[in-house]
Amino acid sequence: MKSMAALLLVGMLILWAELPTGSAWSCPPVHITCAMHNPPNHCRTDRNCPLFKKCCPSFCGRRCLSKPPRIPVSYG
Repeated sequence: MKSMAALLLVGMLILWAELPTGSAWSCPPVHITCAMHNPPNHCRTDRNCPLFKKCCPSFCGRRCLSKPPRIPVSYG
């Protein structure tokens, strides 16, 4: 009985490790705001954007943005 529980636990851990973590990146912060009262939104949710793009607030309305490039880190 204990070996069955251990096997079940190992199986659950393997499945948990392979689950996606949700959004791999988040929208960049917006430091400037638009002077328009109701700026046009090009999207409302991530589903309105093409694949691998995310609906993010921009300086003037919401837009579909690509993932920002990774900055290489050097340890030297």
